[in-house]
Amino acid sequence: MDESMGRRERIVVGVDGSAASIKALEWAVDQAVRTGAKVEAVQAWEVPTMYGSGMMVLPGGEEFDKSAKQSLENAVGEVLGGRVDVDVEYHTIGGHPAKSLIDMAEGADLLVVGSRGHGGFVGSLIGSVSHYCVNHATCPVVVVRENA
Repeated sequence: MDESMGRRERIVVGVDGSAASIKALEWAVDQAVRTGAKVEAVQAWEVPTMYGSGMMVLPGGEEFDKSAKQSLENAVGEVLGGRVDVDVEYHTIGGHPAKSLIDMAEGADLLVVGSRGHGGFVGSLIGSVSHYCVNHATCPVVVVRENA
């Protein structure tokens, strides 16, 4: 905890359910235990873009948010496994994942992301979201590899 500032450190971590994001969440939780920080687990969602000329009926944003909340709760539950020695807040956001993480990390002490999420290209070392975060975050960024 940052006693000199009278506030608790914040670690923001992006979670999309991928193996790399689970590793990032594990790393963030371990770091929070060591430093006394709180973790803010963030899952962003977007309404899929439509391809072609056919009309497609999509569920409302509340359905995407509900699904994201369930996915985030499952991921955090898997990582914590009943641990109570770390404070984790849950945030789901409708918006582009990279921009959402940058916005959530404003004023944070650390942003943690996986090297590649569900949208990554096979063989790439770093995904577009993590690349964007490294280049645009106003706080330090840790990129955690899935096989690290």
